[in-house]
Amino acid sequence: MSKLDRLDIKQLRIFQALIREKNASKAASKLGLTQQAVSEQLKKLRDVFNDQLFLRKTTGFVPTPYAEELSVDIDKLLNDFQALLAPKIFDSKTVNGAFVIAATDYAQQVVLPALVKELREQAPNLKLIIRDFELDSLHDLMENGKVDLAIAFPDYIPSTYPIVKLFEEQHICVTSPNSSIAGTRPTLAQIASYPSIIASPSRPNFKGSIDDWFKSFDLTRNVVISAPCFSIVPMYLETTDSIAFLPTRAVSSELVKIDLQQLPAPFDVIAAWHPRYSKNPLHKWVVSKLVVE
Repeated sequence: MSKLDRLDIKQLRIFQALIREKNASKAASKLGLTQQAVSEQLKKLRDVFNDQLFLRKTTGFVPTPYAEELSVDIDKLLNDFQALLAPKIFDSKTVNGAFVIAATDYAQQVVLPALVKELREQAPNLKLIIRDFELDSLHDLMENGKVDLAIAFPDYIPSTYPIVKLFEEQHICVTSPNSSIAGTRPTLAQIASYPSIIASPSRPNFKGSIDDWFKSFDLTRNVVISAPCFSIVPMYLETTDSIAFLPTRAVSSELVKIDLQQLPAPFDVIAAWHPRYSKNPLHKWVVSKLVVE
């Protein structure tokens, strides 16, 4: 066993107390130890440094010349350990590097503009990478450190990840002002039968997030177009006689809302991250800048 393996911080603190107090009993009292415990650790210190370190006198201990020299280095070591354990002061103005955010098309429209503005103003040296949300590979990307933060819906996020709720959303039924259904008050059965457009950014298919809601009424939607993102749906609504269910914050002013007697249950928009980032100062700061309503 090397000398370093035989040395620990407790022994250095005892050495420091003996230097200051020059008395084993006083040093023990200062550290909350017994005098016997101090004597045992002093014996180990003498063995490690191959020096008596402290000589007994009638009034207590007198440090040897070598101990006096050691005390300077040990004070510095203990101060360095204290600094290591002290809370880090985070300064956004000096932080640099890159921060990667994976976000759904919806989140890129609704959440990220305000966040990006805030980060650019307060952390000018921090570079941002915004990437599309990839449902099937999200866990691997976050596990491998390729994504720092994900902004999406709860069903898209592994249950073991820490999250923060940003706000609550609601799907509403919309159509083009030129649609044959605009201005009418259709039943839910009629809505289900009407040609519908969905946004399926993660997995291209004809399955939508509110299919189960329709099924609770024994209805199946007539989905005719599956778009890769929310932002394109209003354009397709303008050129086709169809409807769509969109989150309220993603509805453009050009679209017409169709009033329904019942609406799907509200849902949350969340930010999530890998557990290893929970105490990372930069990560905590970025999350704190998200607009939470």
